[in-house]
Amino acid sequence: MRVIIAGGGTGGHIIPGLAIARALQAKYSAEILFIGTARGLETKLIPQAGYELKLVTVGALKGVSMAKRARTMLDLPRSIFAAGKIIGEFKADVVVGVGGYASGPAMMAAILRGVPTLAFEMNAVPGLANRLVAKFVSASAVHFEDTKKYFRNPTVTGVPVRKEFLQQPEKHQRERPTILVTGGSQGARALNRAFREAAPELLKRVPGLRIVHQTGERDLAETKAAYGHAGVDAEVSAFVADMPAAFGRADLLMCRAGASTVAEVAAAGKSAIFVPFPFATDDHQKRNAEALTTKGAGLMIVESELTPERVANEVSSLITNRKRLNEIGAAAKALSRPGAAEEMAEMVAGLTQRRNR
Repeated sequence: MRVIIAGGGTGGHIIPGLAIARALQAKYSAEILFIGTARGLETKLIPQAGYELKLVTVGALKGVSMAKRARTMLDLPRSIFAAGKIIGEFKADVVVGVGGYASGPAMMAAILRGVPTLAFEMNAVPGLANRLVAKFVSASAVHFEDTKKYFRNPTVTGVPVRKEFLQQPEKHQRERPTILVTGGSQGARALNRAFREAAPELLKRVPGLRIVHQTGERDLAETKAAYGHAGVDAEVSAFVADMPAAFGRADLLMCRAGASTVAEVAAAGKSAIFVPFPFATDDHQKRNAEALTTKGAGLMIVESELTPERVANEVSSLITNRKRLNEIGAAAKALSRPGAAEEMAEMVAGLTQRRNR
């Protein structure tokens, strides 16, 4: 079985794709090829994971000028042609679209060539790439029941996560309390600013607190300087390569609420304070967070209320209460779908068998 996984841009698209790839290899010895663009994290994460990556050129459609959007639309046939050439040369049996820049052209090319397609949508409301192909794909895998209405042949699978998130070590109570702060692979400016300003007060309330902070590239220098000026000893990096290990060290996370992040928190059974990105399409990050917080499986601070004082209060009250941390983590774990990647691998195999028949 030869499978192409298309998409990328952010870790939220790439990491589920890698989980699907591993499940396909483990169960079906599938040959895997990724299609992405030179603009996203796929150029780093996919080769690191040992997979081949082919690139197509795709312009942006969101958050750009009308002129740029028009140019992207004019270039789209070229992108579809380039993706189609890759699909043909690889002799793909199925193309899986995980969202992001390269997903749309690759899925369109597969549909035009008659190659079976599986669309994966992790958010409550589909992103642009999936909206373009939603009614033409062979099948689809979604995270939320309400998302099924957008797609052809949908199945609720949950979000695939790496198995390392499911196999978290038990943290010894005598270890220093640790908080992991992450705004995702690209960082989150509001979250970075609020937490670094809250850190001095937090350390007064929780002596010995270990802070592990992933800032994204653009806020790295400013955050390091702010911590240094305040005398805060924190582990600060632009990107955490081994996120499952960082989860394992953490007692509490403070993070955005992208679907991939929420799924990883649940899989790892961790306590988290979610700060949804307020400008996400249809406010889907808030809806992602509510899927946990309404069931006692996390806390949420909306960005308009994200002050250093609120951060210090929420973090200090939670991280010093081991019983509550454990209760929230257990509630999150109960909501996880650990077999999502394997279920999607079975869907891919089914599409391959149907095509061969």
